[in-house]
Amino acid sequence: MTIKTLDDLLAQGVSGRGVLVRSDLNVPLDDGGAITDPGRISASVPTLRALVDAGAKVVVTAHLGRPKGGPDPKLSLAPVAAALGEQLGQHVQLAGDVVGSDALARAEGLTDGDVLLLENIRFDPRETSKDDAERLALAKQLVELVGDDGAFVSDGFGVVHRKQVSVYDVATLLPSYAGTLVNDEVKVLERLTHSTERPYAVVLGGSKVSDKLGVIEKLATKADSIVIGGGMCFTFLAAQGLSVGTSLLETEMIDTCRRLLDTYADVLRLPRDIVVAEKFAADSPPEVVACDEIPEGKMGLDIGPGSVERFTKLLANAQTIFWNGPMGVFEFPAFAAGTKGVAEAIAAATAKGAFSVVGGGDSAAAVRALGLPEDGFSHISTGGGASLEYLEGKSLPGLEVLDR
Repeated sequence: MTIKTLDDLLAQGVSGRGVLVRSDLNVPLDDGGAITDPGRISASVPTLRALVDAGAKVVVTAHLGRPKGGPDPKLSLAPVAAALGEQLGQHVQLAGDVVGSDALARAEGLTDGDVLLLENIRFDPRETSKDDAERLALAKQLVELVGDDGAFVSDGFGVVHRKQVSVYDVATLLPSYAGTLVNDEVKVLERLTHSTERPYAVVLGGSKVSDKLGVIEKLATKADSIVIGGGMCFTFLAAQGLSVGTSLLETEMIDTCRRLLDTYADVLRLPRDIVVAEKFAADSPPEVVACDEIPEGKMGLDIGPGSVERFTKLLANAQTIFWNGPMGVFEFPAFAAGTKGVAEAIAAATAKGAFSVVGGGDSAAAVRALGLPEDGFSHISTGGGASLEYLEGKSLPGLEVLDR
């Protein structure tokens, strides 16, 4: 894949030119609308800073959450604009609409080095439309905001697996380049798929087997071991004939998990103990039980200390590690030890020279929430679903459109 990069664009000169940037600013918010993890904003800054310093008139598109067919005040990018402005050290305007009169007027008024953030791109239903004509119409309006000599920079790796207007269609209308974040992500994932040092360990967590099925099947033939934790482990335990109480369970995936365990018995590694509780609540008293002794009426909310010890020994010798998904409900302190223990094991392996990639928003959020240093890992990805699809070998529309 040959993709033109931000450096190629800057070499041409962007002073006075409009540059449309697709950033990934989809940060988590609390009930009061405050940002709880600004990681994706921080990751977007290098590309925007380079364009600002080069004198571009920068127009940023991004989404937040999944608005249903129109504007939703709770999903406005207003807090994101403020946080982005703080990190850039300059005022970031927020348009009151996506491509309406306010966006157009503000774009026309930009001077060199200014930054305009359009309101949540998904407030316009055409962004995610399956109708090519509808998407193209919105793309043309976005292009109008940066003018005939404008350029497009794709810097939201978390959305490159989507064939959406701000990711794909605008790239068919403007000279297009990969931003710093996208370029770095592609290099890391190419290393994971083409030049992997062994032993290669994969750590998968999160809630659903169905979300990770493709990557399990793809990596089971490449990795030396795949550690399974999080809510998804209970479907595997059920496939072994064990009772999982009221734990999260995808019953329709039990047969699939049984097949995976039979086919890749020498690769898949399951927990040996579980931290259970009576209910999904931070104050529900935790209890450690063996995997084959989960009581009826109780649910597993984390892997146990014996599992952490087992996985730590396994990860200690790895030269390459890919981690996607927490081991438990790390947001509740009583059920965070599994995720923290495995993360610390990955960081320890990294310190000894292993190449480690943390993929997925939840995993990255866990690193920060648990107070672990981000530089303890080789790379923290911003694109969970996109990373998994890349590793599965799927075509990512937002990257394919840049390769031309």
